[in-house]
Amino acid sequence: MPADMNDYFNKKNGGGGENRPPKPPQFIQDFGKKATLLYVVVIVAALLIFFKPFVVINSGEVGILKTAGKFDPKPLTPGFHLFIPAIQDVIVVDTKVRIVNYKSTAGEGDFNRRGGVLIKPAIEVLDARGLPVNIELTVQYRLNPENAPQTIAEWGLNWEEKIINPVVRDVVRNVIGRYKAEELPVKRNEIAIKIQNDVAKEIDKLEHDPVELVAVQLRSIILPSKIKDQIERVQIAKQEAERVKYEVLRAQQEAEKKAALAKGTAEAKKIQAQGEADKIRIEAEAQAKANRLISDSLTNELLQLRQIEVQGKFNEALKTNSDAKIFLTPGGAVPNIWIDSKDKQKSTSVER
Repeated sequence: MPADMNDYFNKKNGGGGENRPPKPPQFIQDFGKKATLLYVVVIVAALLIFFKPFVVINSGEVGILKTAGKFDPKPLTPGFHLFIPAIQDVIVVDTKVRIVNYKSTAGEGDFNRRGGVLIKPAIEVLDARGLPVNIELTVQYRLNPENAPQTIAEWGLNWEEKIINPVVRDVVRNVIGRYKAEELPVKRNEIAIKIQNDVAKEIDKLEHDPVELVAVQLRSIILPSKIKDQIERVQIAKQEAERVKYEVLRAQQEAEKKAALAKGTAEAKKIQAQGEADKIRIEAEAQAKANRLISDSLTNELLQLRQIEVQGKFNEALKTNSDAKIFLTPGGAVPNIWIDSKDKQKSTSVER
């Protein structure tokens, strides 16, 4: 090839004497750098998703950090927490109030939680005479969040089956075993209080205070059919006795009422008679007093004056009836009497 042709191609390729490949455009070079960064980000995200070195703890939960199989005694509070994968792990446990119902209708499929409530069969116990009795309870409790790591380390994640259930069943058996079956309905409140207190005492005895007991409610006492019939007969007899007692009391009250009315009437009559007697006595005393006053006021001069006045009246009468007969009482002790001699059927008494 001619020398001038080689010079032409050398200039076109960059002016050098060596053969070099062409450079890519600038936007392709920039994209290559960004792609490398993107690859790094994707790989890191994939590692985070795969290993998940973080945990989010919600309210009502605590986290237990486990490092190389050892539990950290300090629980993780609600929030975002990081840990080292493959070396550390976080166990999230629920610390909200839990409920377990012991009920007679529970079956084998009801042992798991439904709606946050654990269903278990009623507790079958024996009374003081060995008769079977079923007890239905509701127990409310929660995991102590401060001591959750120690509790899980000692009892495991199935801690409530190892703590709550055995304690409740043992306490119920011990309490019910002190009573006869027919006493249970009558002393229901007393039994409920004893179960509550004894369960609390047994849980308080556990180390590290694993559980906080909220409440124990006695819902039902299911007795054998014979005992139920016997109790019903006793109740009917008691009700009949109460009815008879009420009737007797009512009759007694009616008799007392009538007696009280009769007594009140007699007292009223007595008071009335006493009032009449007092009235007569007062009137008699007043009359006697008046008579004494009159008697005290009758002097000899007054009597003579009265006699003169009467004599004057007779004298006036004689002027119109000269045939009259007059009887004079000496001394004026009794009234003078005037009798008309013309009419013997007529007589007049005149007070002096």
